[in-house]
Amino acid sequence: MQLSSRRANAALVFLGVSTFSFVTIEVLPIGLLTVIAGDLQRSRSQVGLLVTGYAAVVVLASLPLARLTQRLPRRLVLSGTLGVLTVATALSAAAPSYELLFAARLAVALSQALFWSIAPPIATSLFPPEFRGRVVARLAIGTALAPILGIPLGTWLGEQAGWRVPFLVMTVLGAAACAGTAVLLPRTEVQDSPSRRGSSPDLRRYVVLLITSAVGVTGFLTFNTYVTPFLLDISKFSSDALGPMLLASGAGGLAGTLIVGRVLDRYPWGATVVPLGLITVGLFGLFALGQLKVVTVVLIGLIGLAFSGLAVATQSRTLQVAPGSTDLASAGTSSAFNVGIAAGAFVGGALIDHTSVRAVALVGALLTAAAALVMLSEPLVARRRSGVPESEHDLCEDPA
Repeated sequence: MQLSSRRANAALVFLGVSTFSFVTIEVLPIGLLTVIAGDLQRSRSQVGLLVTGYAAVVVLASLPLARLTQRLPRRLVLSGTLGVLTVATALSAAAPSYELLFAARLAVALSQALFWSIAPPIATSLFPPEFRGRVVARLAIGTALAPILGIPLGTWLGEQAGWRVPFLVMTVLGAAACAGTAVLLPRTEVQDSPSRRGSSPDLRRYVVLLITSAVGVTGFLTFNTYVTPFLLDISKFSSDALGPMLLASGAGGLAGTLIVGRVLDRYPWGATVVPLGLITVGLFGLFALGQLKVVTVVLIGLIGLAFSGLAVATQSRTLQVAPGSTDLASAGTSSAFNVGIAAGAFVGGALIDHTSVRAVALVGALLTAAAALVMLSEPLVARRRSGVPESEHDLCEDPA
């Protein structure tokens, strides 16, 4: 069933609200760490587990949940997923103990594991196939806005009115997203939607994409998890400057989402390679020149821009080269990203414990450079497979 343009755009807005909600809810305990710890009489490391455990559930549950719901109507699955988000976030706000808060967070994580598997294919199914990349980028605007609006405002509100209040606000937002998608999405069964299959299915390219995602995100998070001590110890910023610095990174992320959205449909492969190169340049620059404040500000913004562009391009590329169901392929990509998040935090922590905080920029750059090289090898794999001479391919054009 093809929706009218107005209804399809309205549905996409509610899907964007959903992405905003999930990202905000996932990271909010970090900003409210001391407030939650004091209220529930737990250590800061225990509150940190609310985020670590959340990411672990997303990694482990994405593929099984995608398989389990593969043949169910998309509107039913998405509405149920957002319903779980709403109820579990309400339980988080009302939780009288750490144990109940932890359990409610795991329920939200289960809903997120499924959401990122199904949301991009659902969003692209509402529009003509030639606009897939642009639609994925518009969906990601909610993701880009969360670090700029959702997390800072939620942290401020929690500090002023108590940590439960921002969770209540996110409950209302989740309920609105659930109701909006339930009303606006069509009654389309799984087999009726061409968006459920990759437009240029290729198992080898998909495997390359998974490796690139996991290694590239590990490199980025090796640095970004510890960006605060880097800015304080290496760049010598004051603590008062951290908020504006992180806001600059978030603003760069929003710009990256909008820029990549304009080129994805024409250059889906190049839109994945270029952000990896920019992150690598930015991290090497921080390692070499991180003591210069003006240079650091520029490079932090550049890295934020590039990483958001990479996330959008990877999801769009997944929908293109998915060797089977796009839901399962999206679940695999989501798992790869979360593996990178966990691995980056681990690698960065080990570096800080045994070397210096400056090393996180160097090692992060080496990892993203490796990811870029893996992605650059994709056309060579395709040429060997198809037997097309190298001169017939434009490195800027999609090799598919």
